[in-house]
Amino acid sequence: MSILSYDTRMFKPLAVYIGLRYTRAKRRNHFVSFISLASVIGIALGVAVLITVLSVMNGFDYEIHGRVFSLARQVTVSSRLGAIQDWRQAERIVLQQKNVIAAAPFVSGQGMLTNAGLVHGVMINGIIPDEEAKISLLPSTVVKGSMNKLVPGAFGIVLGQEIALHLGVSVGDKVVLVMPQATLTPMGIVPRFKRFDVVGIFRVGEGFGYDSTTAFINLSDAQKLFQYKNGVTGLNLKINELYAAPQISAELNKILPEEYYVSDWTNEFGTYFKAVRMEKTMMFLLLMFIIAVAAFNLVSSLYMTVTDKQADIAILRTLGASPKTIMSIFIVQGAIIGGVGTLIGVIGGILLAINVPTIVKFLEYIFHTSFISAAVYFINYLPSKLEVFDVVRVGVIAFVMSLLATIYPAWRAAKTEPAEALRYE
Repeated sequence: MSILSYDTRMFKPLAVYIGLRYTRAKRRNHFVSFISLASVIGIALGVAVLITVLSVMNGFDYEIHGRVFSLARQVTVSSRLGAIQDWRQAERIVLQQKNVIAAAPFVSGQGMLTNAGLVHGVMINGIIPDEEAKISLLPSTVVKGSMNKLVPGAFGIVLGQEIALHLGVSVGDKVVLVMPQATLTPMGIVPRFKRFDVVGIFRVGEGFGYDSTTAFINLSDAQKLFQYKNGVTGLNLKINELYAAPQISAELNKILPEEYYVSDWTNEFGTYFKAVRMEKTMMFLLLMFIIAVAAFNLVSSLYMTVTDKQADIAILRTLGASPKTIMSIFIVQGAIIGGVGTLIGVIGGILLAINVPTIVKFLEYIFHTSFISAAVYFINYLPSKLEVFDVVRVGVIAFVMSLLATIYPAWRAAKTEPAEALRYE
């Protein structure tokens, strides 16, 4: 019975025991130790940075989604012939579909608001407040007044904040809405206009222009202004899966009569969100190269370790260790280095992703500057949304890359010839 067999019974598995010893031991070659430390730090930094960047991208995506779809129409049913007169029937049809959660009618048209000689062009949207609350976050964006004050016949109006600032009005003031349609009178063609009471002001934020272009009135008042009688411009739908809007739109187009036309949010914002998703994917791929460089350092570190441990490898082979055992020793050592680097990176990335908004605010305070402009990024702060899937994905990929980096040095160690290695010892 060989000494190796005795040791194998004492320390099972032997490759793990020796690999741990090599990892903890103080090497004679300090440069090898430095390369190993650099590999751990490189992997940790790569993982931490990648988790943080993905969390920030998720935060931007989440915030912009929330702001856009607080007012934007997810799916819209309209008529090719103009107004939808029997909109209740169309509403019943669409609500029977399992993917549609709620529906709300609307009347939209362009107009011009005036006050004290100031003029501002707007898109007027006639809504039923209770119905609108089922499909959008509009009521939560009101910063002054209330959306519920849009009652039929009262001719109240809720303005975007930028419109109110431009016209110099607030809740309780009056504005005049001038319609693009004209009225023929004995005195000639007279523009149509109506005085409205400002009953609310909403704020979505900069970037998509809702605050400076949109105003809301009651559906009944809009029908009178635009002479729709009992008709509406269309129906806004809320669906259960936002990214399934194109498929749901196609299904509704098949079900509804030919005079109806169904569109969705991708017609207006699809290109932008595709760009955001592509940017996140490319950022992930590019930052993976940081981890790849650290893994390459791990290859160098293990190769130097193999060179440094030639005599030890030869002795183990002489005692009966198989090439597979030798290979396993260095795979274990590399896995430990990669695992430690990945673990440190995951912990650091999670902590950094959670606290990055506070860190950026602190840096802005210290340097008296603003890193994020709402005019460019739609928000004026750095958001972060940590997702478990991203953390797991980055951690697994980093660890697998570390394991792959150990294969060549471990294979070289397994090819060591005992006689050749001990010749100069």
